[in-house]
Amino acid sequence: MRYSPNHKLETKEKLLESSSVSAKKSGFATVGVDGLMKAIGLSGGAFYSHFSSKDELFAAIVERELCQSLARLGGHGEQDCARLERCLKHYLSMAHVEQPESGCALPALGAEIARSDILVRQQAEIWICRLQESWARILDSDSLAWAILSQCIGALVVARMLATADIQRTVLQSSQEEIGRQIAGRQQAICK
Repeated sequence: MRYSPNHKLETKEKLLESSSVSAKKSGFATVGVDGLMKAIGLSGGAFYSHFSSKDELFAAIVERELCQSLARLGGHGEQDCARLERCLKHYLSMAHVEQPESGCALPALGAEIARSDILVRQQAEIWICRLQESWARILDSDSLAWAILSQCIGALVVARMLATADIQRTVLQSSQEEIGRQIAGRQQAICK
């Protein structure tokens, strides 16, 4: 059977997509190469025609996911504080808590990224810094951008750790309110 010229690229993309979903939902370390390949209908041996190691796949997942987060949350110069607040409200939502596989990789994979080799952490740093820089331009404050980025990720991690939906909602709502106050305070300072 002949494969299309794009078959290898298409298979690699399927593997990245499937592995990203699996990693955000259950953790990257929990599934072996055979399991990752089985999820897309291939044998474990085929993995090595796409990646030299599982670590290389993880680095590719981190880059892919954080690039997507930047596209969703970072804006492209036309974003203002009101749009940023809307993005953050969506980020700090129960849907994001309940469906980690379809959301930002940082709350789901942050601990695994922190335990990874230096190359993975450097890759994550590049994309996290790009997101922070985007928010810093909007907010006109490097430190506020870092604080809000950290609070968003932390709030989602804490909410996911909790068992009671009402308490999860309280964590998210409290974070939304505090971030809203921080942004409003920054806007007032700029306008003076």
